[in-house]
Amino acid sequence: MNHDFVFLDEWVSGIRWDAKYATWDNFTGKPVDGYKVNRIVGTRALCHALEKARDKAASLGFGLLLWDGYRPQRAVDCFLRWTKQPEDGRTKRKHYPNIDKTEIVAEGYVAAKSAHSRGSAIDLTLYDLTADMLLPMGGSFDLMDSVSHHGAEGITQAEARNRQSLCLIMEACGFHSYDREWWHYVLQHEPYPDTYFDFPVL
Repeated sequence: MNHDFVFLDEWVSGIRWDAKYATWDNFTGKPVDGYKVNRIVGTRALCHALEKARDKAASLGFGLLLWDGYRPQRAVDCFLRWTKQPEDGRTKRKHYPNIDKTEIVAEGYVAAKSAHSRGSAIDLTLYDLTADMLLPMGGSFDLMDSVSHHGAEGITQAEARNRQSLCLIMEACGFHSYDREWWHYVLQHEPYPDTYFDFPVL
């Protein structure tokens, strides 16, 4: 692993994680190339910003649940190959019910070069610290649909408020949002803005 990359759970106490691409619970329907363990990696700069986000979230009664951080380029390449494979329907209903898998790149849900591969992007949500339950966000992680966009119609006021809470927390702690995915945030001042890494998560 690059010397400036670390396991987030070792550097940011009090966070939760479920590295979806290391599991069978993701839009490809199986573990993705480059993810060998269910842990999340990122730059040290990402960790410092996440510590601030954790503290700010806690002050509001929330905790952070992380789904993805650093993403090897080989995983991105795996996504691109998957979009060209015949449709088997296994994950379509959950992850891309209203578009064809061949449209996922053009619609902006998968990129040939991902900010995740630079080590300073994070996919995450909030949970209620008292109730120990995820906040409803009006759509699940990697739902490739317009309902996942910031400002989307068709979600409840409570879901919209929860998305706004996440956005306010992350932006106050040095991240910027991605308009098509309510869960995706990128560090504003990345240490490696032009480098796409490919070491596996071991």
